Amino acid sequence: MFSVALTGGIGSGKSTVADQLGALGAGVIDTDLLSRELTSAGHPILERIVARFGERMRLADGSLDRAAMRERVFRSVTERTRLEEILHPAIKSLMLERLSRLDAPYAVLVIPLLFETGQQHLADRVLVVDVPERLQIDRVTHRSGLSEDEILRIIASQIPRQARLERADDIIDNSGDVTAIIPRIQQLHMHYLTLAVTKNLPN
Repeated sequence: MFSVALTGGIGSGKSTVADQLGALGAGVIDTDLLSRELTSAGHPILERIVARFGERMRLADGSLDRAAMRERVFRSVTERTRLEEILHPAIKSLMLERLSRLDAPYAVLVIPLLFETGQQHLADRVLVVDVPERLQIDRVTHRSGLSEDEILRIIASQIPRQARLERADDIIDNSGDVTAIIPRIQQLHMHYLTLAVTKNLPN
């Protein structure tokens, strides 16, 4: 299946773009949602995380305390690496499993850490949703209540903005109102439909 890897920095609006493409008919697989599934109460991946980081990483409902884990791993590269060693292979495996069963004209794989995890080769094209860093900070602060220092640590853990843009096949500038990007999303959707048909033509 023709697939598009959708990525961007924190607060760039990846979910907004993915939702719009999904509404147009694309099959969307969001790795953030897969991560939540894998860290839900009773899941074997969560049990591995708790075994490594301790019971204090578990909420009263049995799921992962994401805030506590975020605070821990974004203060230590070593701790973040240890978490990623457990979580990233499981997310990738589940994503590919869902992709193999997807019934849609094309797939959108929402992977925030696309380049950081070297998964860009899994898709036919890379779509980057881009906003300036100041806007990232403002949007995430408003959305989540994280402090600016916390947000900056997360941004610092991701590939630099310019490097991300240089590796993109397609770019959506999401620095304006959400309605401003709808024509661009529709344009890309039609482009991806054409590419998907071309890919599926017999040699």
